[in-house]
Amino acid sequence: MVTNEVKKGKVLLAEPFMLDPNFRRAAVLLCEHDEEGSVGFIMNRPLHVRIDEVMESFPEFNAEVLLGGPVQTDTIHYIHNVGDLLEGSINVFSNIYWGGDFDKLKFLIAQQLILPHNIRFFAGYSGWSEGQLAEEMDYGSWVVADMDANYLFKSPPDNLWMQVMYNKGNAYTVIANMPDMPSWN
Repeated sequence: MVTNEVKKGKVLLAEPFMLDPNFRRAAVLLCEHDEEGSVGFIMNRPLHVRIDEVMESFPEFNAEVLLGGPVQTDTIHYIHNVGDLLEGSINVFSNIYWGGDFDKLKFLIAQQLILPHNIRFFAGYSGWSEGQLAEEMDYGSWVVADMDANYLFKSPPDNLWMQVMYNKGNAYTVIANMPDMPSWN
């Protein structure tokens, strides 16, 4: 089994010294990956604002919005574990779904059938054009990791990059413990 294969449902971890501020120590859930390009969402960039504070006519809901990436930051996306309730959802991995009927989502939230621990909201997304992610992989910009639903729905975002890197085991446990800035050594 190849665990470093880039595909939908995997996590992309920014290599520890990536300088791009958009992706420095980012843990990105890859939701789409094919010959035309890739789409994912950064799981560890909280914006410290609730979804009902960002969107008018959204039911009161204590769910924080994360920065999904630098592309179209004026759009809202959501990943959840209630695909059986939300028509139009795209299965990403196991019991993780992307999108779905937005009006039904608001209804289910208002009825308390979807709770904050079931869903994550993202402003914007991370996107790669055809061949771009492969080039970045060849350059060594990303480490591929297996996804676990707990990363998204239960782990605190602040330590997520370190947690996923550590869970890869072997040399990655050393990388996980490296300081963010080498001068802090």
